[in-house]
Amino acid sequence: MTAQRHSVMRELEPIIVFDGVCNFCFWGVRFILANDKEGRISFVPLQSPVGRDLLKRNRIDPGTPETFLLLKGGRTYTRSDAALEIARYLGRWRWLCVFGILPRGLRDWVYSVVARNRYKWFGKRDTCVVPTAEQRARFLDVPGA
Repeated sequence: MTAQRHSVMRELEPIIVFDGVCNFCFWGVRFILANDKEGRISFVPLQSPVGRDLLKRNRIDPGTPETFLLLKGGRTYTRSDAALEIARYLGRWRWLCVFGILPRGLRDWVYSVVARNRYKWFGKRDTCVVPTAEQRARFLDVPGA
């Protein structure tokens, strides 16, 4: 089964399209992997063919993304809405959903400031992160997933 076909089959499950060369983004992925104890969330780097396709289908420029994408139940979430939706899966960190009471404009402004500065503040890798053998099943469009 190709990774793209695998991705289409799993679109009703939560899928995060993330920047695979961004240190801050990868730290977020590692945090989610550690706290999504039921293993419901899958990941795909935006630098992969499936990741680029998902961004384009959702009108996000893969060349200059200032957001990540969460696909869940046929719905698309971006910016702070995506982060809040992900928090629902994070066990003892679910309390982060409380930030949903803040106006979206304020939440998205803070999100955008971090997104624009993520490479400067947290660094950037030369290549996409390669998941460990245990994590591989949670990553789409990665050989062996």
